[in-house]
Amino acid sequence: MSDETTESSMTRKLEEEGEIAADYLEELLDIADVDGDIDIDVDHGRASVAIVAEGSEERALRRLVGAEGEVLDALQELTRLAVQTKTGERSRLMLDIAGYRASRRAELAEVARTAIASVRSNGQPVALDPMNPFERKVVHDVVAEAGLVSDSEGVEPTRYVVVRPS
Repeated sequence: MSDETTESSMTRKLEEEGEIAADYLEELLDIADVDGDIDIDVDHGRASVAIVAEGSEERALRRLVGAEGEVLDALQELTRLAVQTKTGERSRLMLDIAGYRASRRAELAEVARTAIASVRSNGQPVALDPMNPFERKVVHDVVAEAGLVSDSEGVEPTRYVVVRPS
């Protein structure tokens, strides 16, 4: 099988994950009596599903994000389990609601850039505040792109990133 065929097959599989997740989330939105549109995509080798709305409906969606994204994280895990139940395979699906993860990604990139600047200026490692796995991944990606090294240390839920000189 060619690389192109394998890639196409993988994309179809991830799109199927997105469709299963969308069906599950539509039922959830109906139960919660919240309106929202569901966008499905494939991003960085994983299914990506976003629930979006405008105006007052977006405010209602924010309840599904919770404080610091805690409800969103729980809904993502439940959605992954729903996908796994249908496909028989573990899902790495990412869920975003009302643009929370997208805006959080931008904030975390700035935190990472500040840490990178500090490490470059004084040569000392910088330990960041505890983060969930999504947040740590964003920081690791920004640090790697800048040519430095980062490690996760500690134990959940207080696991954190340390940025080091390369």
